[in-house]
Amino acid sequence: MPQRPQDRTLRRRVSAAIDPEMREGPGLSLFNRLVVASILLLIVAAVVETEVHVIRRYDWAMGTLKAVLFVFFAVEFLLRVWVATLNPKVRSVWSYLVSVSALVDLAVLVTFLMPSFGFEALVFRLLQITRILRLTRLGRYSRALNLLFDAFRSRATELMLSAMLALALMLAAATLLYVVEADAQPEAFGSIPRAMWWAVETLTTVGYGDVVPITSLGRFLAALTALCGIGIIALPTGVLAGAFSEAIRRAREDTSRKKNNEYPS
Repeated sequence: MPQRPQDRTLRRRVSAAIDPEMREGPGLSLFNRLVVASILLLIVAAVVETEVHVIRRYDWAMGTLKAVLFVFFAVEFLLRVWVATLNPKVRSVWSYLVSVSALVDLAVLVTFLMPSFGFEALVFRLLQITRILRLTRLGRYSRALNLLFDAFRSRATELMLSAMLALALMLAAATLLYVVEADAQPEAFGSIPRAMWWAVETLTTVGYGDVVPITSLGRFLAALTALCGIGIIALPTGVLAGAFSEAIRRAREDTSRKKNNEYPS
């Protein structure tokens, strides 16, 4: 049955309100701002709900809030499916349903129902935060995010080498402390996997202090590991900073070139 003209107009209005790519104005629509606020409320509720005192005193309120949010997100998901094909980038409803964004939305809806069947799904509801990124990425922050992604892509090889160097150094530090400290502290350094925890917190300069070497040689090796950790952290930071600066420079040059082409002297 063909759609009436008013139906097509309604779909386009809904599409402009729901799909950031179909919105002509800058920033997020009022509806998507409501979606973001609801997502943040859901995440806060999921965090607060882990506190036993809150569950005992406000279980009914949490249940009501989750029911309202479930209905809201279910209606929103159905509306997105209804207007999906108006976006030129979406070939069909099925292609939208199998997209990552739609699967994330559907997974979050399923997590609302899982506790009813004896499954806890608080952690999975944090998937909602990816929707905030998906919405804002298409708004006024898209340029900055694209520059950041370009910086990562342009330095992928250097970042991978930095990660491999960090893993190699972590393994070497854990092996050395296992050899030196295994007899003195078998619980902490009795095996290389046990010593890996100490290597991670030392190389990242976190230093919780729950596992520390007690022998003189072990402390000397720990000091060297900590100094190497500073360099390991600084290496990818410098690579990314340089790549980001270069991406910004290229973007400014492209913008200036476009302006010159539009307004020739």
